[in-house]
Amino acid sequence: MAIRQSATSVEISPEDERKSRLIKYSVAMLIRMACLIAGVFTTGILMWIFFSLAIFLPYFAVILANNQGPAQPKSQSNAIAPKLTIKPEQIRVVDES
Repeated sequence: MAIRQSATSVEISPEDERKSRLIKYSVAMLIRMACLIAGVFTTGILMWIFFSLAIFLPYFAVILANNQGPAQPKSQSNAIAPKLTIKPEQIRVVDES
């Protein structure tokens, strides 16, 4: 028997996931370009920091963009509704005549 799918357990659509990954990667590459430009116009240890960030940032950008986890953490609970049981001794009949 197939498991019924709940609307709360639906993941993000592939199109939205691709868009999110593209935005993350684009932001990381913009930061890389800023590091390259800053590295050209600075000297000393700051120049080396900017150039090293520009060299290693693509690796981390790909890892960040290709993270396959869900965008939102799943907060789905497997709650089971309790069954109401009444024993015959608990039933009381009130006659108002």
